[in-house]
Amino acid sequence: ILTCATQVAAQPAARDFSGTWSNASLTWLERPANLKGRTLTEDEAKKLAAADPLKRAAEIDSRPTDPNAPPPPVTEALGAAHSAVFLDAGSAFGKVKGEYRTSWIVEPADGRLPLTELGRKRSAEAARMRGRMDPDGPEELAPNDRCLIGSRGSGGPGMLNNVYNSNYRFLSTPDAFVVVVEMGFGVRAIPVLKDKAAALHPWMGDSTAWWEGDTLVIETINVHPQQGSFGPIFLSEKARVTERLSRASAKELAYEFVVEDPVHYTQTWKAEMTLYDLGDEIYEYACHEGNYALTGILGGARAKETASGGAPP
Repeated sequence: ILTCATQVAAQPAARDFSGTWSNASLTWLERPANLKGRTLTEDEAKKLAAADPLKRAAEIDSRPTDPNAPPPPVTEALGAAHSAVFLDAGSAFGKVKGEYRTSWIVEPADGRLPLTELGRKRSAEAARMRGRMDPDGPEELAPNDRCLIGSRGSGGPGMLNNVYNSNYRFLSTPDAFVVVVEMGFGVRAIPVLKDKAAALHPWMGDSTAWWEGDTLVIETINVHPQQGSFGPIFLSEKARVTERLSRASAKELAYEFVVEDPVHYTQTWKAEMTLYDLGDEIYEYACHEGNYALTGILGGARAKETASGGAPP
């Protein structure tokens, strides 16, 4: 700890991104079908934010409840896994370079992932996996449901916002850049080197970094195959993700990433966002403490089979 503290202190201010940062936002990776342009006016951004369904659900769920009300009826579909009051997707659209953005993707201009036929197939498979609650075994569940990585691409590369826990702790040293991801509590330990060689396939990829002026450039290849096939950013063994971090102000970091992957995309694409100084600590997110949720999911699937006379789910 003392060594890290000494190294951080030696970093030039423009190159020291140490601290806690958040990308919580009502802007998402892709542009919704109901929004046509790349940007919103301030009035448009405020009106859309006020009507956002995630924000409204959290506001409604936080109202006082009647302690004498009976329990809700038992139904086949139980709805959300937890109360909407825990959602924290942000309260405003993302503001990047002074503009309210309708998507993080800026290239291509339509703000959508330029998926190949295989990319579209993988996207459909990932959607089915996210809804799977009757698996034969844990391997059929999504990586985030197994607590291997955070959901919705929050760990990177590139680092995407989530419906809650969209926070990161950065540690800058002359020799390494470390990202602690709140969602799932993953860690990216990125050596700051000039040698770009890589041969590992860890979760969140095999990354190296270097400085271009006061911009930290992070290049990632060899993302774990299960993560790469699940998305939301689909990455093959041929993929390369290049991230760039620089100071936009004392309380903001400019963050962008470029994805190159001829297997899943018809062209190279680019996204931009702003990370905001959280000014606070982040704490351990224990996911399924002890993985009890997996026991429940698999036990429920077996009980369903028994009830149906052994028929597969």
